[in-house]
Amino acid sequence: MIIEARAYARAGLLGNPSDGYFGKTISVSVKNFGAHILLYESPELHIQPGEAEQNRYRNVYDLIEQINRNGYYGADRLIKAAIKKFIEYCQHHNLALENKNFTVRYHTNIPRQVGLAGSSALISATMRALLKFYRVTIPKEILPTLILNAEVEELGINAGLQDRVIQVYEGCVYMDFNESFLKKHGYGRYRPLNSQAILPHLYVAYKTDLSKVSGTVLNDIRVRYEQGDVQVHRTLEQIAALAEQGKNLVQNGDIDGLNTLINKNFDLRRRIMNIGKENLEMVEVARRCGASAKFAGSGGSIIGLYKNNEMLTKLIVELKKIQARVIKPFIY
Repeated sequence: MIIEARAYARAGLLGNPSDGYFGKTISVSVKNFGAHILLYESPELHIQPGEAEQNRYRNVYDLIEQINRNGYYGADRLIKAAIKKFIEYCQHHNLALENKNFTVRYHTNIPRQVGLAGSSALISATMRALLKFYRVTIPKEILPTLILNAEVEELGINAGLQDRVIQVYEGCVYMDFNESFLKKHGYGRYRPLNSQAILPHLYVAYKTDLSKVSGTVLNDIRVRYEQGDVQVHRTLEQIAALAEQGKNLVQNGDIDGLNTLINKNFDLRRRIMNIGKENLEMVEVARRCGASAKFAGSGGSIIGLYKNNEMLTKLIVELKKIQARVIKPFIY
């Protein structure tokens, strides 16, 4: 039997990057892009290399381009980390697993390292496939934490829970990572929101030539946060408050109110993070078109709201001039 599992890209609508600092966020799944896992029983455990790990290149320049885009480490490390954490969880909770091996094949079309959660999507899809293969159940609210641990504890990636929560729950979700609740239960408070009213106004734009490892981008904030930097703490609290304010606006379809919060989210982020010229340019171009704009993740992609088709056309034309692609996110 061949088992298929998928997990999708995500875009942080409000509150990021406070999710890694006991904050609050609203995030949406972006089903235009996804990670796909095929898993089937085999005599030995085998992880088949994906397209980016074939080690075949047109020439040395193609090799360098691939390194610049994808780094030196392939996706197989993500799948290995997912398998390890899954097995350890089952052992710790005395979940009996059938003695059988499997082969894993994977494919992803999520643009690499532009803040759309491609790495966590591969781990999330792998976890889903393993649950089906071994016919075990892990509580839904626990699964994002297990996925996060695969990245943080096994691979040393600096990340928060937001990506994993939206990839498990899908749709549009408000997340509260209250410190005392999270430490007591091992997960946050997750509330699905009805975002149908804002769907006709959402856009996402991204530039693949801005790809970078998000954990590296956020490392400076982590250090300053742990050192007790007052400005960092206060700013992250303000960013988290935007998600709290925004949850009712999402469900009520208050476009003007959300535009204000989205823009404020990015402006607050600029206070504590260095924003690269090309990333800033995407935001500024979108705002000149009349739309709101903020990072969808750590950089390389933006999300916001536009008012009408005329503004959407303007966004597409103007962002294309700076080699950015605009899409309408498919959420449900």
